[in-house]
Amino acid sequence: MLDIKWIRDNPKALVEALVKRSWSADDAQSTVDGLITSDEARREHVTELQTKQERRNAASKEIGNAMRSGDAALAERLKAEVGEIKTFIQNGEARERELDKALNDELSVLPNVPFDDVPVGKDEHDNVVKHIVGKLPTRPNWVKEHFEIGEALGMMDFERAAKLSGSRFTVLKSGLARMERALGQFMLDLHTTEHGYEEVIPPLMVKDDVLFGTNQLPKFEEDLFFTPHGEGRLGLIPTAEVPLTNLVREEITTHEKLPLRYTALTPCFRSEAGSAGRDTRGMLRQHQFYKVELVSITDQESSLAEHERMTQCAEEVLKRLELPFRTMTLCTGDMGFGARKTYDIEVWLPGQNAYREISSCSVCGDFQARRMDARYKDKDGKGNRFVHTLNGSGTAVGRALIAVIENYQNEDGSVTIPEVLRPYMGGREKIESK
Repeated sequence: MLDIKWIRDNPKALVEALVKRSWSADDAQSTVDGLITSDEARREHVTELQTKQERRNAASKEIGNAMRSGDAALAERLKAEVGEIKTFIQNGEARERELDKALNDELSVLPNVPFDDVPVGKDEHDNVVKHIVGKLPTRPNWVKEHFEIGEALGMMDFERAAKLSGSRFTVLKSGLARMERALGQFMLDLHTTEHGYEEVIPPLMVKDDVLFGTNQLPKFEEDLFFTPHGEGRLGLIPTAEVPLTNLVREEITTHEKLPLRYTALTPCFRSEAGSAGRDTRGMLRQHQFYKVELVSITDQESSLAEHERMTQCAEEVLKRLELPFRTMTLCTGDMGFGARKTYDIEVWLPGQNAYREISSCSVCGDFQARRMDARYKDKDGKGNRFVHTLNGSGTAVGRALIAVIENYQNEDGSVTIPEVLRPYMGGREKIESK
């Protein structure tokens, strides 16, 4: 969530930021004007409430003076005034809560402000290549897509998955099931033993305010799955970013503990609302998938350097798997709602003859911290500031499986196992049809 004081002081900058994010100039201007109007009304009401509270305190003292001086009539008039003020304050406090909620509701649907060095653009066609790693191999005419290979091996079953759960689910078996497990374990081991992340096993279902903290709610409610819980509900996590980032919610972290770095391997659940007709074949876009998530909690000075570091940690996964990839700087129109800057890592899929996203690493500034009320102590220990949060995929396990299948496929339909995964696969070198 954006700081209303910053908006008040920089209305033009917010209008420009919204326009960069593909808002129309009129919508951006009217939204900012509406926010400032709402804030002014709230501030005026709070000032009036404070004035009334000061008058109540003064009148209460005057009642005592009047009674001591024997002026009963004045004391009664003052008591009546205090009674009226109490009623006003009670109603005024309720009104203050209403005004606070209305302003926060308006702020909660505003996206974050991109950094100045983020390329301005409308969609993925305006993203900028940061760097390319690995040479693309010559593509022989027998190359297949992952689902063709998996089905031919008898280890990837979409038809039975559909009988169980409907579309966008997969049943993996035998060697491919073990390889997906191996990929997740390899990624966790790399990030915990070499990159300094602490492994966490978080809850897979979370409260609405936790989803709000990492900006899934209210804007992306249709992308989530919910289950009834007591008199309310719990949301299935769309990414481990949600519980990991919220580990610091409503807390003040000492400066010497920062940065906090967390990683988790979890199932993720997404309704894929708005994705009808996209990637309907295969495992690229699923309602349920595994992902290794990276989350960092830093002070305000360290977050940009941490963003570069996190991206390199995610890239290292693909380097160890010897998969060609490129890293893109997302433009303002393609960047996520809560991000100030995002790098997407796109792995090469020879079956599709295209790069496809396998990781997205974002720095969010204090945008999520304001929603979570997550702070840290200054170095001098005197003041509290909002933490900065970062998140990234390290990486999407299902998509890594796709990339390995397609890049390590052989003409006979078998799949060579990358060397780095063989210790997790019992020393096997190849996956072949039974």
